Formats: sequence, C-alpha cells, structure tokens
Amino acid sequence: MRIALFTEVFLPKIDGIVTRVTRTLDQLAELGHEVLIFAPGKAPASYAGFEVVRMPSVPFWPIYPEIQVGLPTPGMFRRLKEFNPDVVHVVNPMWLAGAAALVAERMGLPILGSFHTDVPEYTVRLGAGWLAGPSKWGIRQFHGRAQVNLVTSAPMLEKAAEYRIPNVEIWPKAVDTAGFDPAKRTRNMRALLSDGHPDAPLVTYIGRISAEKSTERTLGIMESVRERVPGARLALIGAGPQLDELRATMDQEWVTFTGYLSGEKLQQAYASGDALIFPSTTETLGFAALEAFASGVPVVGARAGGLPYVIDDGVTGFLVDPDLPDDAWAEPLTNLLRDAGLRGTMSRAARAEAQRWSWRASTQRLVELYGVARASRS
Repeated sequence: MRIALFTEVFLPKIDGIVTRVTRTLDQLAELGHEVLIFAPGKAPASYAGFEVVRMPSVPFWPIYPEIQVGLPTPGMFRRLKEFNPDVVHVVNPMWLAGAAALVAERMGLPILGSFHTDVPEYTVRLGAGWLAGPSKWGIRQFHGRAQVNLVTSAPMLEKAAEYRIPNVEIWPKAVDTAGFDPAKRTRNMRALLSDGHPDAPLVTYIGRISAEKSTERTLGIMESVRERVPGARLALIGAGPQLDELRATMDQEWVTFTGYLSGEKLQQAYASGDALIFPSTTETLGFAALEAFASGVPVVGARAGGLPYVIDDGVTGFLVDPDLPDDAWAEPLTNLLRDAGLRGTMSRAARAEAQRWSWRASTQRLVELYGVARASRS
C-alpha cells in the first residue's frame, strides 16, 4: 500500500506522537508498505527507508516555541499528486496536516485522521484559552474530511464525540518491550537520578516539563510523601518550556532534574525508579505509563484522559482523582515505596500487561483501517 503521512510533529522532537509515528513507520517498512512522510522543522531526510519531505515551519511563539508549525506549500501538493497514494494519513491535523486533509479531499484521495492531542485543552493549560474555540473548529473541519478517524484510547471516544469527530475507531496501544525492560535497572542510573543516593526510595517523572502535564504538582505531592517516607527522592526526566521555571521553584536537595534523556539512558531511567508519577490530566493515552510498565515500574496517575485505559487501578498502579489534594496522591506512592512486596507484585503485573501490546499488532490493525478508508471513498 502507498501511504502519504502528514504529521504536525516529527524527529528530532520526541514525544508520544513521534514515538507512535516512528514505531509505526518501522513496522510499515517491515511489512513492505511504501510511505512518503511530510513533516515540519528539522526532520531527517529519511526514516526507516522512507523519504521525508521537510516542510518550512515557524516556532509556535511565544506559547510553545518547541512546537514547529508546518507551512503548506504548492510544492507539497505537487509531491502528493506525483506520489498518488492509496491513502492519506493526517496525524493530529491542525496546520500542515490540516491543510493536507483539505487538499486530499479535493483530490479525491481516501483520508484517515488520527487524534492524539487534546489541543483545545492544551491551549487553556498553556494560558492561550482564546485559541480553544478556533482549535475546536479546526478539529471538526479537518477530521470531518476523513473516512476513518482514530483515537488512541477508549476514553477518547467521548472526547471525539464532544468535538464531533465522525467515523471513529481505536488505534490499539503498543509499547517496545525489548527496549524497555526491567533488566535495564542499574545502580549507576539510580545514583544519577538520586544525586548520589542510590539506596534512597525513588519516584520518577518522565515526560515534558510543561504546564499541560501538571509537572509542578509533583513538588507538593513529594513533600507529602517525604513526611511519611523520610529520604524519598524525586527525579524529573525530560525537558520543556517550564524546565527553567521549575528548576528554580523546586530547588530542593532531594529533587533531581536530568534534562532530556534518550535511547539506552532513557530506558535505564525508566527501569531504575521505584514508582512513576503521572499527574497529567490531558493525556489521550499516556506512553510514559506504558513504557514504565514495560520497565517493570508501577504508575500512580490521574484518573483522567486516557490513563484509565492504561492503568489497571490496584493491579499495575493506582489512579487518583486529580482534584484531590496532594495527600491523596502521596498515599499510594508511600505504599509502593514502603512495601517491597506490593511493589514487586505490581511490577510483575505491569510487565505482563505491557507484553500484551506489540507494535506489529497495532500496525496491522492500522493497515486494516487504511483499507476501510479506501473502501469508504470508492
């Protein structure tokens, strides 16, 4: 199958969307499909043997300068016409991919859209609530052109209905259980994450350091944990627009900021914690939780968004009502840090859960849905 894939974010940026896109491209290559990728920013010239058409872009300044807003050009549409795909996949269509949905419809091409980010909610969290209305309009317009739309978790079916996204299916979750593995746990990484205290109880946060992830909540939660578990430490692994601000406001000797980690170091960081805290309420899935599970680490996360689709409360981790005070978050974290037996049981359950979800199965289902889009268009 010939697939034209338009994505609003791509390498070298790393986030949940990029992880899903790149792992899917790996599988599409192994399955023998042909893909032409359109991506903004400083994308590589190719990925998984597929050409990447690098589109001009501008930073989403000053709201989120890390995001590159792709700019459609006449050349982009000429390449699309020359490629003559069997299906056009628009990933989180809003700017570049949004324009692609409009043009693909005019060209009579089948379209599959995938909804990964609750952009209206993000705009509110980032202090740009005036963009919530236009972004809702964009979601309806661009996803409305698709013969099939995908969400990444069952709870997002309700959000899709709220935004009036039609023809919705679930794109099955998946995680790399070879790269993320409990065996990657090392004393050296624990020493790095704990600033030289590898034997101390260790809670990790892994992801963007940003307002929409509620990263700042980890300070109050951990202060409450430390009242019950003296010596407990927190490591925040990642980068983002709030990094410098939180480094200043969370300037405690028991808090470690590692900055961005990737590859083997990231895999070791996942496996080397005792529990992962995930306070975000805006996740459409929550790859950090899946990667923690694959690493044998239980997760304490918000009962919101896609996280209840990932975390089996009381089995692979704990879900907490995000409106509850910090003490309510501290209780399950405290239990995990104090009780090695509980932590071990949940670790094994988390790993077993992760092993149920492969990238091959997820991608094969995606290919089936590409076929549904084609059949619906014909």
